[in-house]
Amino acid sequence: MNIQQMMKQAQKMQKKMEEAQEEAAREVVEATAGGGMVAVKVNGKQELVSITIEKDVVDPEDVEMLQDLVLAAVNEGLKKSQEVVQEKVSSVTGGMGLNIPGLF
Repeated sequence: MNIQQMMKQAQKMQKKMEEAQEEAAREVVEATAGGGMVAVKVNGKQELVSITIEKDVVDPEDVEMLQDLVLAAVNEGLKKSQEVVQEKVSSVTGGMGLNIPGLF
């Protein structure tokens, strides 16, 4: 394979990676904590897009429990979102290059 062919291959791969990134950014995952008392949605850019808290879990005498539930739901949402992104990237790279610097 000559250098020109390699450059074309690299350009194709770059285009596919950009498409995978855009697709992953549009994905939204949901995570819950406390049996669904706290629910969050996170997009593929690892941005928190919504939080829902059931009234029953709001107790002024136990704010720490609510904080723990929100933290658990957000962390789970971020983890799921990262898995979606890795899945999309892996589909393009065939499992290689998941830790490419500057990719996300």
